[in-house]
Amino acid sequence: MKNDLRARREAKGWTQARLADALDVSRQTVNALETGRYDPSLPLAFRIAALFDTSIEHIFTPDQQPVQSA
Repeated sequence: MKNDLRARREAKGWTQARLADALDVSRQTVNALETGRYDPSLPLAFRIAALFDTSIEHIFTPDQQPVQSA
């Protein structure tokens, strides 16, 4: 899953530690999210979206679009 979490965090002038505190996760979790090594749980994705006052879909996008059935 791709995301623009790093850009959003940096636009607010926040460190990874500041974002981690706001989300009640470790700084390592924020780093893993930003580098795409970790996909958030749904509750965490909702907390992230709420913190940035947007929807989950505006932060996270799937690596590939699902195949539509005919």
